[in-house]
Amino acid sequence: MMDQQADFLTGLSTDRLLAEFSLWSADLVRIADDVARVDSHVDIYHADVADGHFSPAMLLFPDLIAQLRPLTGKPVHVHLMVADGTLPDQIDQFAEAGADIISLHAENADLDRRLDQIRSHGVAAGLVLQLHTPVTAAAPWLDRLSMLTLLGTKMGIKGVGLDPQAEPRMAEARRMIDAAGKERGARILLAADGGIRDHTVPGLRRSGADTIVMGSLAFGAEDLSARMGWVHALPGPGRHAAPV
Repeated sequence: MMDQQADFLTGLSTDRLLAEFSLWSADLVRIADDVARVDSHVDIYHADVADGHFSPAMLLFPDLIAQLRPLTGKPVHVHLMVADGTLPDQIDQFAEAGADIISLHAENADLDRRLDQIRSHGVAAGLVLQLHTPVTAAAPWLDRLSMLTLLGTKMGIKGVGLDPQAEPRMAEARRMIDAAGKERGARILLAADGGIRDHTVPGLRRSGADTIVMGSLAFGAEDLSARMGWVHALPGPGRHAAPV
């Protein structure tokens, strides 16, 4: 099943912080215009899917992803925040709509079958951890993952500050992924989602994040080129910013 991961990761930079642009923060009435405006700056599009049960929010739908798919060649990451009973159907629908990677929650049931289901579609698989879930909960599944996402805020709520445990959890996940990578020889992207602000991104990057899920920080930027230049220049773990 390595071909799925290779397809998803092809073309993604390995020497800078990547940016997932969250469609939740796009102008959903004029989404085609917003995608055209930001597309050259995007590494991955991030689509949050919530059912109002597993997550308090209600958003986004397979038809929207299907309509987005012809507008961009960039990968689309679907983050499923849905109850166990609807998860199998949601996986099928979003895979058919054109998702490149689908992430489930570690808190969902029957992960073994659901991860296999994702990969059976030729789609890369990811896993998301809520704040209360130990980072080590992802360890048994790393050999099937192309991405591990850590939430830094409560799920499905906008505008919440980054939790104090977000950076230590990111550093722990970085160590775990690096150790696993030495054994399996495959890349797993480590993502930070929630509480992404100009004052939180540098610490998350230093703690090991490969990619960040940007909402208003991207779509609301007055100068998006300058904002992305700043993101790309942030030093990673063990590195220091260049002197000004």
